Amino acid sequence: MKAMVFAAGLGTRLRPLTDNMPKALVPVGGVPMLQHVILNLKRYGFEDIIVNIHHFGQQVMDFLAENGNFGISIHISDERGELLETGGGILKAREFFDDGEPFLVHNADVLTDLDLSEFYKYHLHNSADATLLTAERVTSRYLLLDNFNCLNGWINVKTGEVKPAGFKYEKGKYKELAFGGIHVISPSVFPYLQDYSQEHKFSIMPFYLDNCRKLKIMGYAPKDYAWFDIGKPETLALAEKWIDNQP
Repeated sequence: MKAMVFAAGLGTRLRPLTDNMPKALVPVGGVPMLQHVILNLKRYGFEDIIVNIHHFGQQVMDFLAENGNFGISIHISDERGELLETGGGILKAREFFDDGEPFLVHNADVLTDLDLSEFYKYHLHNSADATLLTAERVTSRYLLLDNFNCLNGWINVKTGEVKPAGFKYEKGKYKELAFGGIHVISPSVFPYLQDYSQEHKFSIMPFYLDNCRKLKIMGYAPKDYAWFDIGKPETLALAEKWIDNQP
């Protein structure tokens, strides 16, 4: 199975740690974020991976080489010339996903013990175009899912802003869930991605929202797993404590 790891981010929330290294190599429990993600992907059968790079990209390449790519096939999508954001990054890597099978996309700043193979199977079982990891978590921005777990819209509860254009929010009608930074995507999405923007640099979430009436975009909300956004100092500290308490 194939996967993509987003490791190109600037890591501005983690400064000064990221003043001299990429966010993906910031250690969590003494182990770089990227290593945690790759080993968890490998554990669940994802052994053909592409990693995008930008900020201190050579450090990421050197790290992978020094570790023998952790015994799996790892490719590089080089965005050092221009950071393409999440949607543009996936589109740039399109040729890597040439086997016609769905692939998993994982943020390098997400630490989890989630069973990724079960997530992948859920996507296949539902014949979805894209499936997003979701959870009941306090935030200001929520994905809005119907009773079939299909994405209908998005709301910023602080400002009242809703998406997509023309969407009518009704309180209590939808499951209000937060996005967990991991998704499974089918190749059926690529033609829509290609047509989505005249710019080659764009984020994936606006794309999902603008196309949720055309594509089957679902949420996946499993129970009883650990999850941390390790891209900011306070949650990085929580992740360190979690790792310290592992047997």
